[in-house]
Amino acid sequence: MKTIKIGILGLGTVGTGVARMLEEEKDLISSRLGAELEIAKIADLDIETDRGLTVSRDRLTTDAFSVIDDPDIDIIVELIGGETFAKECFERAIAKGKHIVTANKALIASHGNELFQLAAEQGVDIAFEASVAGCIPIIKTMRETLAGNTIHSLAGIMNGTCNYILTKITCEGASFEDALAQAQENGFAEADPTLDIEGYDTAHKLAILNSLAYGMKINLDDIYVEGITKVTREDIQFAEEFGYRIKLLAIGKRTNGAIEARVHPTMIPMDNLFASVNHSVNAVDVCGSATGDMFLVGKGAGMMPTASAIVSDLVDISRNLISGSGQRVPYLSFRSDRMNDLSILPMDEVITRYYVRFMAKDKPGVLSRISGIFGEYNISIRSVHQKDGGDECCVPLVMLTSMAREKDMRQALADIESLELSKGEAVLIRIEK
Repeated sequence: MKTIKIGILGLGTVGTGVARMLEEEKDLISSRLGAELEIAKIADLDIETDRGLTVSRDRLTTDAFSVIDDPDIDIIVELIGGETFAKECFERAIAKGKHIVTANKALIASHGNELFQLAAEQGVDIAFEASVAGCIPIIKTMRETLAGNTIHSLAGIMNGTCNYILTKITCEGASFEDALAQAQENGFAEADPTLDIEGYDTAHKLAILNSLAYGMKINLDDIYVEGITKVTREDIQFAEEFGYRIKLLAIGKRTNGAIEARVHPTMIPMDNLFASVNHSVNAVDVCGSATGDMFLVGKGAGMMPTASAIVSDLVDISRNLISGSGQRVPYLSFRSDRMNDLSILPMDEVITRYYVRFMAKDKPGVLSRISGIFGEYNISIRSVHQKDGGDECCVPLVMLTSMAREKDMRQALADIESLELSKGEAVLIRIEK
């Protein structure tokens, strides 16, 4: 039986999971593949910690380049993370003709266009299923299962940290700070959670999915990104009163010859499937021309779910090696000479519904004046709710709008604030079906 040799760069949580899966499921994998996957070398800065693996010590090294340069190794698994040294390893591996499997969404989102071009020139496969939504096979679904579908839209809950925090606030009344601390204790959040809670991690994933869905070059820079740090218990409670849940959604959809690409807290109706996706679970909805809506849900992170996606990619590339059919599926679903010249719609031009909460001045005529300003910008108010609470001078005022343009909404809020009809900055949350 043919042996395919694997080199792993990074033996952290996910790297350990990959090594464990290749050891524990060795017979199962070989029976499905028709070849053995053998760990030839593993590189990590820490090779002293016992991770419960049976890999012999002579296969461990602190030198990543020695793994890449080994002529016997067929596939490199890059689990270093980040964009600097990992990119250097990628480029060196490609130059050496090594196929690559990675979970590095930041690297793919920021440098994928360049790396895929280099790989194509060298006849090298790059697989990245684990870079988006953990064990959910969304990359394979977009590249292969939906190959005959025009994709109309996609949306997803793709960050377990944010979903865990919002679930804790919604279901248990926790504060943002306490929910984040619990997420860190449970291993769902990093010590520095900025990339997660500010929405950038989700934006990396959306950039990749948009490219696969619409045949456009990866475009991270033009995605609108807004995190969950300004979402309050008060707004979550109001949302529930109106029949909504708040989730951090990534949205990509065709609109007037361009692609909407945005990440932000979103109000979703209670009967929508996304509303019941809780804790660290991820979910992606893709609407195809033939399939209609396809909803995929599963664990978005963690040692073994992510390892499962990586091993899946290892098996795919190994099958290519066995059959001599490398680069069988285009990296980004479309052939490189058939990519579309699509731009991302400016956020100012996005049209959706809105939830707006003011601390309105408690004076006669304020509500009428606020409504009038919305009318000046062609924004229709579907409902108005004055809530209990506030202070002697201001009361909470909540409005739900009909469909409106983002630019008009922003200008209306600026006018309201300039006339001092409210105290502080208004809270704005978009509403999607």
